[in-house]
Amino acid sequence: MTTAIVKWGNSRGIRIPKPFLENLGLKENDTVDILTENNRIIIQKSSNVPHKTTRQRFEDFYGKDFESILKEHPYGFEESDTGEPVGREIW
Repeated sequence: MTTAIVKWGNSRGIRIPKPFLENLGLKENDTVDILTENNRIIIQKSSNVPHKTTRQRFEDFYGKDFESILKEHPYGFEESDTGEPVGREIW
């Protein structure tokens, strides 16, 4: 099958026919790994490492449950004023 590379925002993309996706058991919003090898682009099913929440990441980093971390680091959750926008930020 031949297809075209098309502009997609600042990137480029290709359309993958539905039968190809069905054959691999892929559906919309599934994650895939993309790599290059021997002058080829390879798209394969992702290793499906589950997404970790911020809480899980803190627990993994400190090696203890989240409640213990909060007791040891009572910084609180406050906004910080970083000054006026300097670019085209929209707030």
